[in-house]
Amino acid sequence: MDPILQEIYDGILNGESKTVETKIRAALESKMSPKKILDQSMVSAMAEVGRRFEIGEYFVPEMLISARAMQVGMAILKPQLMDANVAASGKVAVGTVKGDLHDIGKNLVAMMLEGAGFEIHDLGTDVDPEMFVAVADHVDVLALSALLTTTMPKMKDTIDALKSAGKRDKVKVIIGGAPVTETYARQIGADGSAPDASRAVSITKTLLGT
Repeated sequence: MDPILQEIYDGILNGESKTVETKIRAALESKMSPKKILDQSMVSAMAEVGRRFEIGEYFVPEMLISARAMQVGMAILKPQLMDANVAASGKVAVGTVKGDLHDIGKNLVAMMLEGAGFEIHDLGTDVDPEMFVAVADHVDVLALSALLTTTMPKMKDTIDALKSAGKRDKVKVIIGGAPVTETYARQIGADGSAPDASRAVSITKTLLGT
């Protein structure tokens, strides 16, 4: 790996936002392509963060600081990627369902997906089923989050609303949150569930074939 890409990669792994910012600017000034920077340092670093999380080397705090370092880098790189017409791996709308105001898990999923090269539309918390339906035409995946067992039924309501609007077959739906299980996902007709942000990335890639 190019030394400057290695420094960006290591900076993300270690959550060193300033290093990531400085080295991405240096890479761009050296005329390195934005896509090369994204793919070879940032996406690969976030994939390694996910791997370390899954094997128990990283925990949520480490994942968060790495994701934040990645976001600092993405803020610099996004305009360059747009100018170069670099397409995202896919478009994902994330949101916490109606009645639920928890956003830490949702935010981490959004950051990890962005680090994997996806374009993110963050709908926030307390999201009506109608809002998910409204964006379904413009994204490839809807990612629904719930932390409370009392708000989980809103996931089913959202999928039912998609069916009623004739949009269910146009978009993939994944669900996640502490009380959510794969069995529940199957029961309500979701395309899958993710117990954590790392798995959310994996299942999204699988569903979209990326």
